[in-house]
Amino acid sequence: MKFLFVHQNFPAQYQHLIMHLLARGRHEVVFISEANQNAMPGVRRVLYQSQPGSQESVHPAAQDLDRGVRRAELVAAAAANLKRLGFTPDIIIGHHGWGEMLNLVDVYPGVPMLGYFEFYYWPDGQDVDFDPEFPADPANRSRIRTMNVINHLAFALEQPGQTPTKWQQERYPDWMRPGIDVLPEGALLDRCRPDPKARRQGFAIGDFRVAPGEKLVTFVARNLEPYRGAHTMIRALPGLLRARRDVKVVMVGGDDVSYGGRCPTGSWREHFLKEIAGRYDPARVLMPGQIAYDLYVRMLQRSDAHVYLTYPFVASWSLREALATGCAVIGAEVDPVREFITDNRNGLLTPCLDPERLVEQLLRLLEDRKLADRLGAGARRYAERHLDMKLHIAAYARKIHALTGQRI
Repeated sequence: MKFLFVHQNFPAQYQHLIMHLLARGRHEVVFISEANQNAMPGVRRVLYQSQPGSQESVHPAAQDLDRGVRRAELVAAAAANLKRLGFTPDIIIGHHGWGEMLNLVDVYPGVPMLGYFEFYYWPDGQDVDFDPEFPADPANRSRIRTMNVINHLAFALEQPGQTPTKWQQERYPDWMRPGIDVLPEGALLDRCRPDPKARRQGFAIGDFRVAPGEKLVTFVARNLEPYRGAHTMIRALPGLLRARRDVKVVMVGGDDVSYGGRCPTGSWREHFLKEIAGRYDPARVLMPGQIAYDLYVRMLQRSDAHVYLTYPFVASWSLREALATGCAVIGAEVDPVREFITDNRNGLLTPCLDPERLVEQLLRLLEDRKLADRLGAGARRYAERHLDMKLHIAAYARKIHALTGQRI
């Protein structure tokens, strides 16, 4: 089969599906994206460079749409060039979030398209105004609603859609849900697996060392920002480190912003560390930025307690990988996390914005090894039943067969 993938950030959510296709040795894979340093042998990349026009004359509520239709034009031009060179895919698979796929039905009429519908924006009831520390401007309600224009245009293409969790599917209006299937995403269970020996050994990131007898608490987010509860974790540090002298903490994540607003005084990490300055021992805390994947997995394997916090928003891959690694996970008590964690069965739940309660839950795990072991074993069992990458690929395979009549 001939596959055309579309996502601004190659290979994005499609890495494992593409690896499966390439391993079969009988598929042609082309990927349209913006340039980056990622590479996969066997994938033919076609690059475009977004060049947003001046936003001065565009109403603020329409700026996402303006950027989206510009991307759509560039991607359609790249696809038209592919077509002139003789490439017509059997299926197009891509992410609708940035508008890139809106015009591909004109380039390749009749070719089935499977589009990723990631998130439907609402001005209340989920992430917006969840955190009273950062209240939403009432004037932004109309802008938040118009952020769904690309969602609506993509749905109007009358092509099948998919999303990775039931919670994300349920964010969409009733009339859209039947057109958006849940295709769960998983983890590589052979790489993200428990290592009982790891917790009996030391661990190091650079000069930061965790001795065999010390406790390691971990936190992971793409960027350390309020949307992922970094402020709650940082505010928990003084109480946690004061209660136990044998604890060290690693918080992995960059200083950029993935979701929500930017910090007016620099990075969110710096902002919240200033708040607790003088009340904790910085020598027992490491914030290394983003780290290599193999080191990240070894860190999870060594972790005595892993914290995953988030607003009611899309769940991170790190949650899936922590569960697969058999971590004793403390997760945010919000619906998208409840889809993965059942309290006291395969993890513990805690209010996302309550540092004191987080300290209590961490101490509970650190002081009760039997509880932590039971929850870690439950996390791995859950991953084996629900997060196996083979299940992820099988769901895609069934959908691709339904749309094309061909098997992968």
